[in-house]
Amino acid sequence: MTQRQVLQAFEQYQRSRTQFVQTVAELATRPQNIETLQHAGVVSLLRPLLLDGVPTIQQTAALALGRLANHSDDLAEAVVKGGILPQLVYSLAEQNRFYKKAAAFVLRAVAKHSPELAQAVVDCGALDALVLCLEEFDPGVKEAAAWALGYIARHNAELSLSVVEAGAVPLLVLCVQEPEIAVRRIAASSLSDISKHSPELAQTVVDTGAIAYLAQMILNPDAKLKRQVFSALSQISKHSVDLAEMVVEAEVFPAALACLKDPDEYVRKNVATLMREIAKHTPELSQMVVNCGGVAAVIDYLGDSRANVRLPGIMMLGYVAAHRENLAMAVIVSRGVSQLAICLVEEPEDHIKAATVWAFGQIGRHTPEHARAVASANVLPKLLDLYMDPGSSEDLQAKSKRALKGILQKCTHLPALEPLLCDAPSNILKHVACQFSKVILPHDSQARRLFVTSGGLKKVQEIEAEAGSALQEHINSINNCFPAEIVRYYSPGYSETLLEKVEKYQPA
Repeated sequence: MTQRQVLQAFEQYQRSRTQFVQTVAELATRPQNIETLQHAGVVSLLRPLLLDGVPTIQQTAALALGRLANHSDDLAEAVVKGGILPQLVYSLAEQNRFYKKAAAFVLRAVAKHSPELAQAVVDCGALDALVLCLEEFDPGVKEAAAWALGYIARHNAELSLSVVEAGAVPLLVLCVQEPEIAVRRIAASSLSDISKHSPELAQTVVDTGAIAYLAQMILNPDAKLKRQVFSALSQISKHSVDLAEMVVEAEVFPAALACLKDPDEYVRKNVATLMREIAKHTPELSQMVVNCGGVAAVIDYLGDSRANVRLPGIMMLGYVAAHRENLAMAVIVSRGVSQLAICLVEEPEDHIKAATVWAFGQIGRHTPEHARAVASANVLPKLLDLYMDPGSSEDLQAKSKRALKGILQKCTHLPALEPLLCDAPSNILKHVACQFSKVILPHDSQARRLFVTSGGLKKVQEIEAEAGSALQEHINSINNCFPAEIVRYYSPGYSETLLEKVEKYQPA
């Protein structure tokens, strides 16, 4: 064989390898091809090409593996079992920027599926190599490395701690300051993934000065960046009063309120989540939210949103109202009750209804005035229906019962209580009867008159209560508020008694 023939054979071999990896990489972009590629054993065929002498073949082989691993945990496990990860990690320190991006993509694609696969990535020494990539000059390499680190950290506190101990956090904070918007997005997302697991991990992020840099970006025009910024601030704020106060001190409010009207629904949702996480901690933090116009802004946001996007706003109103009666009144005055009532009617999902019911309970449980505001919105019959509906989830039933009890124990609004006498089961009815017997009827002659003329007294006589029960005691107390002949007149069977007297009566 001549030298020319040898060169031609090598060139043909190189073209075949190039065509093979390019074809696999292209096929791997379409979900319908994945199963066929998997059955063909393509992972084991790609592995030796990661060490190919031609850089473009190496890079394309890594890209193809990343696309395959990204598709399913089965293929990700095949990559792990094939011993490919150590090879990639070694090459991260040696190869050019194109290969580093592709290798980081593979690590991310494997790590995203489960804690076990993410741990496999950690065990092969990937963290140190990825952290070194954060110091690369090329923004694409930084982005790919930050993305992989975030996917490892998001699973649990142990993996997140491994990322922190590898020294990733200070470099991620530097990435947040990069001019490239894509790098900033992914760095903020990774900081969010690290912060979410525990106060200690969130504190580590805060100690590197992350809050100030994140706060500077809340009015950035890029929606995807704002999503991640508000997510990171929320994950930091949720853990403790001190962390929430540090976010507030970064002067996030009232500027963040403008983002409640952002066209991007995920930006709006993450802002509402941040407000919820801050408001839940203390009355003082809730008061700060109220003072900057946060309650009114969230109520408007609920009117403009639907489904799960509403959920953090609903919960935020509940947390604000829970702390103090003046804060609950701020929700009422801002027309929060009517907006929550709309949410209760419009939302079909039980978990959103449960949050709304809980918020009503927090608003109405403080004083008769608060309870009346909730009752006047015709909420009590809806709560009763949700409690009694066998199709409601256990959580929704429990929250409906608790909210009803809390509101009824304060409610003195007779028109709202009276309809419940017909439909409520005995465990709810006892709270309604208690309010009539102890709070309303003994001290108000006008209420007693209205109770008779509206049919309330008649309904009470029709209630079948166990002798000696709390409900029977409340019924007795109600009856004691009226003359005996009135009580007899409205008792079941009294008309038959009168007719018997008529039949037996002998005119003189």
